[in-house]
Amino acid sequence: MEQAAETLNVPKGRVNRLLEEYSLVAVKKDGQLMIPADVIVQGEPLAPLRGTIIMLLDSGYSIEESITWLFTHSDVLGQTPLQSLLEGKKAPVRRLAQMLDI
Repeated sequence: MEQAAETLNVPKGRVNRLLEEYSLVAVKKDGQLMIPADVIVQGEPLAPLRGTIIMLLDSGYSIEESITWLFTHSDVLGQTPLQSLLEGKKAPVRRLAQMLDI
């Protein structure tokens, strides 16, 4: 969390708000929340992440399942959904997320 605050150049409280808003995501490792470095691009949260996470949550995924999905290779996309988001391919990722059924 502190490293994310430094990278984003914001107070830790702002990082908590970004997590609550799903502009950032975090997983618990060894009892500590860890924010994947890939979701911060050029000192800012990855813009299409929030909408994608909300779509996954609305589909019934948990936040942990959503993060796993983002980092899991998709044959449809030919890469991970997160890599597609990083390349600016938000629409194909969201279409794929809409097809998910839990």
